[in-house]
Order: sequence, then C-alpha cells, then structure tokens
Amino acid sequence: MAETDSPPHVAILPSPGMGHLIPLVELAKRLVHRHNLLITFIIPTDGSPSKSQRSVLGSLPSTIQSVFLPPVNLTDLPEDAKIETLISLTVARSLPSLRDVFTSLVSGGTRVVALVVDLFGTDAFDIAREFKVSPYIFYPAPAMALSLFFYLPKLDEMVSCEYRDMPEPVEIPGCLPIHGGEMLDPTQDRKNDAYKWLLHHSKRYRLAEGVMVNSFVELERGALKALHEAEPGKPPVYPDIKVALRPQAGENGLIGREEIANVVRGLMEGEEGKSVRNRMKELKDLAAEPGPVINLNCL
Repeated sequence: MAETDSPPHVAILPSPGMGHLIPLVELAKRLVHRHNLLITFIIPTDGSPSKSQRSVLGSLPSTIQSVFLPPVNLTDLPEDAKIETLISLTVARSLPSLRDVFTSLVSGGTRVVALVVDLFGTDAFDIAREFKVSPYIFYPAPAMALSLFFYLPKLDEMVSCEYRDMPEPVEIPGCLPIHGGEMLDPTQDRKNDAYKWLLHHSKRYRLAEGVMVNSFVELERGALKALHEAEPGKPPVYPDIKVALRPQAGENGLIGREEIANVVRGLMEGEEGKSVRNRMKELKDLAAEPGPVINLNCL
C-alpha cells in the first residue's frame, strides 16, 4: 500500500504517570471511534512500565497500539527535584528514542499525520518537525490553567519578585484576578527548576498547530473567550473535545437543574455512563493492588 493510501496515523506521547496517560487514552478512543484514525502511544519512562499502565493499554482495541521507550537515567538529579522537573527531563532525554520510533513508523509506510502531547511534552515538537508531522497539545486541565500557560511568559517578563509577593492580584486573561500565592504550585518558587521548566513549556505552546482543551463554553466562558482571541503566533484552541459526559446549556446559556439530572441519569443508566463506571471500577481495583515503591510511571 502506498503511503498516501494508508490510513492516517496519530502518535500520542503522554508525559510519564498514569494521571497523564488516562486522559490521552480517552482522547484516543474518541479519535478512533469518531474519525477512524489509527493511534500509537509512545511512552517515555524512567523505569519498568507499571502493571496499571500495561492493564490500561492492554485493554484498548487493536487500532490503538503502544510502544514504551527505553528508560532514561535520572540519578544525576538532586533528591529534592520536583515532579515537573522529573517529568520534563524524562521526556527531553527520551527524544533520541522517540526519533528512532518515528523513523521506524515512517520507513514502514505509516502515514503519521499528527503528534499529540500533553502539557509537559512540548520538547517532542522538535522530532515532529523533523518528520514534517503536525504537533498538537491536549490539555485536560481547566481552561483557566491553559490561559495562565499562555500568559506566563509575559507575566515572567513584567514581574521581578515572587508572584506570591505581588501587591496586586494576578489578572489571568479571561479569569477573575487571583492572588499570586494561589497560582500553580511550581510558580511559587521562580528560582526552582520546576518553574523554569514550566516557563520553558509555556513558551513552546505557541509552536503547536492547535491546542485541544477538555472544557466547554458554558463552564469557562471567560477563559475560553480569551484563549480564542487572535494573537501573533498563538495557535487555535479547540474546546469541547468530549472525553467525558457533559450537560447541555439552555437558550439563556445556563445549565438547568433538569439537565444536570439528565447527566446523572446517563451516568446511572446510559451506555456511556456504564462505560465510565466500568472504567472507574477497573482503576479502583488496580489502585487497591499492592505494588512496588512508586516511581514516575506509577503516579
């Protein structure tokens, strides 16, 4: 089969940890179900894959494959290195292995059309560009946090002190002003590598060709409006990816009591709700199993 005739293929690179893997697994299911895409998960690690990871990935249909990259060495890092630093370096040090996987896919005739990463995977954009593959970000956190990510480089330039010491509230575009001490934990110490990595990724968000955020207008109207405002170099933001059940707003833009009841009823009785309940039961059973000392792959 010629490359142009082969089905479109999406590579997904989750940051290390179950909390990053599961939202992207749900996204992959949607892409397969709605768009008939083929998916390959390419997973950076700092150790052996956990039983939970293997269980989740092993339960997926044959249209969703997975590859674990060789573990990277993080023993040179200080013991007090924060999780943002560990995750970012795991991805950054996995780039040579990621390049090898892309080479194998492309040489085998796979038509890779997109690379999807989450909030800490932007260094993988460099590999995507080498293979002329479009890079995208899937952002499972609230749109308010995404708005902060886009605003952080500007805030970093404007403010010289720690954000918690600012006399005035921080005005994140589209959001209510908040005290600097209430922002994300890695922003609370600007000298720490965790903040430097956060800033590094936030600057690279504009290299994406699009950002998918798992939110919707009725929930975060202000933040999403700000994210949709055109700015030089700012990628389009796509809300309402539908990786979870959601209520429908009425003509007045508000979500009524009856609609909330319908969603709850769907969770209790509907097929999509049954799928959600089964998945939660699986995760609960996995969490109850004894395991080894937790590393990045078990978070």
